[in-house]
Amino acid sequence: MKFLGLSFSELSLKQTCDALLTRPAGAAFAYVVTPNADHLERLRRNPALRPAYESALLRLFDSRFLAHCARALGQEAPPVVTGADLTAALLPVLVGDRVAVVGMQDAAFAALRARFPGIHFIHHNPPMGLLNQPEAFAGAVQFIARVQARFVFFALGSPVQELLAQEVMRQGEATGLGLCIGAAMEFAAGTRRRAPAWMQHAGLEWLHRLSQEPRRLGPRYLLRAPRVLVLLLAEAAGFRAGSNR
Repeated sequence: MKFLGLSFSELSLKQTCDALLTRPAGAAFAYVVTPNADHLERLRRNPALRPAYESALLRLFDSRFLAHCARALGQEAPPVVTGADLTAALLPVLVGDRVAVVGMQDAAFAALRARFPGIHFIHHNPPMGLLNQPEAFAGAVQFIARVQARFVFFALGSPVQELLAQEVMRQGEATGLGLCIGAAMEFAAGTRRRAPAWMQHAGLEWLHRLSQEPRRLGPRYLLRAPRVLVLLLAEAAGFRAGSNR
């Protein structure tokens, strides 16, 4: 489904998990992205990032807030499959699998491994500012190619994780499936608290995260992300105009 300039998957969470789990473990590397309002606003400002999203195997819509806004405007929205929900659904069924995690501090990774002792985890935590450190970036690409994990969880934040996954696929030496899921691994590890279920369903998960990290997330949620609403209003107007023809 085309929405706000990107083509999104129309699979439900269960359908997405089934599709990912049935993909052969030794298949050539591909990756999944989970764009939310912040990602979409960044793509508006920096179209050069678009290929990193368009090259993905799946683009999963990660914003219940925007979905609610779209429906309020009479526009259809893609099914919401958040990176956090996808991670929570997949990890319990990966017992015995080789799973790589790129990102996460050592303490958070240790907590993750303790929660899922049946998974064979491999960890690589590249330095901050990865896009400005060519050697470290290349090292992360080589790590993923070397470990040949069934799943690679990219916990680096956007757009670093998407650009890294794109480069891994471009080089063609890795196998498995990459999931660009940001902070989802910390939720899974229990080192960061996720919003209550009622806030998630109401599209207010962003507000919960803002209350936890106001200094870091304030500019994202209060200044940049709301600009996507302008794009949504324009798209909704075009949607209605087309429906009335």
